[in-house]
Amino acid sequence: MNTFRVHLLSANRTFYEGECESLIMPAVDGQYGVQAGHSNTITAIVPGELSFRIPGKDWQTVAVSAGIMKIENNDVLVLADSILLPEEIDEERAQREIADAREAMLQKLSRREYLSAQAQLARAASKLKVRRGFVTGRH
Repeated sequence: MNTFRVHLLSANRTFYEGECESLIMPAVDGQYGVQAGHSNTITAIVPGELSFRIPGKDWQTVAVSAGIMKIENNDVLVLADSILLPEEIDEERAQREIADAREAMLQKLSRREYLSAQAQLARAASKLKVRRGFVTGRH
C-alpha cells in the first residue's frame, strides 16, 4: 500500500511523525480523508475524532481539538491545540466540561462568549466520545 509522511503536532508535543497509510480527520464540512497522492490543500480542523493507520498496525483513534491541516507533496502536517490518546482522557472531567459549557450557553452571553462555550462543548464531547469508544473496545 502507498504511504505518505504525516506530522501530528499539538501545542505541547509531537504526537506522531512517520509513515501513514490513511488519515481521517474532522473538518468544517464533515470527515476529511487523506491517502497517498492526495492533492495539495489546506483545511481547518474542528474538534472531533482523528483516525490514522500506520503501516502494519491497526487504526488508531484520538481526540483532536481545533487546528489546521496542510497537505503538500505527499507530506501532511496537522497542527492542533491538543491531540489526546483515549487513555489520556479523564471521563469525569470531560463530563464536567460538557455540563459547564451547556450551562454557559444558557446564560445571556455575548456572541463571542456563546461561541467560546459552544467550542468548549464540542471539544469535551469529542474527548468523551473517543474515551468511551476506547473503554468499550470500539477504537
